[in-house]
Amino acid sequence: MSILSGKKILLGITAGIAAYKSANLVRLFIKLGAEVKVIMTPASKDFITPLTLSTLSKNPVHSQFYDTENENELWNNHVELGLWADYFLIAPATANTLSKMANGTCDNLVLATYLSAKCPVYFAPAMDLDMYKHYSTKENLQKLQSFGNRMIPATSGELASGLVGEGRMAEPEDIVLFIENDILSKLPLCGKKVLITAGPTYEAIDPVRFIGNHSSGKMGFEIAKTAANLGAEVFLISGPSQEQIKHSLIHRIDVVSADEMYKAAHQFFPEVQMAILAAAVADYKAKNVSNQKIKKKDATLSIELEPTKDILASLGAIKENQFLVGFALETDNEIENAKSKLQRKNLDMIVLNSLQDKGAGFATNTNKITIIDKDLNEKIFELKSKEAVSIDILNEIILKLDA
Repeated sequence: MSILSGKKILLGITAGIAAYKSANLVRLFIKLGAEVKVIMTPASKDFITPLTLSTLSKNPVHSQFYDTENENELWNNHVELGLWADYFLIAPATANTLSKMANGTCDNLVLATYLSAKCPVYFAPAMDLDMYKHYSTKENLQKLQSFGNRMIPATSGELASGLVGEGRMAEPEDIVLFIENDILSKLPLCGKKVLITAGPTYEAIDPVRFIGNHSSGKMGFEIAKTAANLGAEVFLISGPSQEQIKHSLIHRIDVVSADEMYKAAHQFFPEVQMAILAAAVADYKAKNVSNQKIKKKDATLSIELEPTKDILASLGAIKENQFLVGFALETDNEIENAKSKLQRKNLDMIVLNSLQDKGAGFATNTNKITIIDKDLNEKIFELKSKEAVSIDILNEIILKLDA
């Protein structure tokens, strides 16, 4: 999954030969999970048809302030379009359009929307060599960037005139990559590496049976997704789980037992700045694992258990500058037990779940948490979706890191 997944992208197309590349731009954004709407200058329709772009974007394409073909002449609200978008990209941006943008001219739908937009604006210049080098163009480019717009630099190559040089619009793949990297660079966890554990562990009794628990991994996976969407590179160590995740910044490491999770956690812990251990790790395992399936012979079966390695405590004992977060699922004396765990295991924060709270715990889509920091301050949250809870957890961590 890309950082653009779920984002709303408004693409403005102006009248340059590079407009033919806009079809591929739309396709790439859609492929990354973005929602795309397209607006055009009237003259740009000579280079690419609205039908092509509406088919690819699955949204109507507008080039006028109102639809003249509709007998009621419906207004295409440029203010609404500007407010709808998370990001506005003008590509290609011709010399004519750049000049108008720089000087506040508003004579078509693309320009009116640009002047109304509240979101980040990107533009990809496209023109011939001499036009690109002209002093007035350079001045307009500088002026637009001084307004806070982000320029996607033109590249060098063969131009429509036959000249070879600078002025060619960046390729669609490079435009998308530029926007992704620019968004990531502004996110609060950009450059951070985060270790997250999720799901249960299964401790074998024999080749068929195991000791496990009801953890689905939903909470840990939501935390991983949120951390990645905030710019972090995530190492997600997951026990057996049906949860699926696909994100360009998430590395999934699948394990089965507590011992495997312990080894994986210690492998990645030295290189991360933050570790959030949300997995429900088994506390005990069979002392002797049978190589053969245990046959049903007697009315009862006794299995000697021994403790598993305490992953959280072991990381707390070796942490240097890492921010370490644990989870506590309690049924009684919740606050006292959570605070004790936080102090015993040298944590920076603990997230408390109580099975006494309806909608919290395993295999649900909701959770109700209390966050306790190392100064034993408590912050209680209402019942929310696990996605919303993951945002609360990461926001609290970011506040602590910035303090």
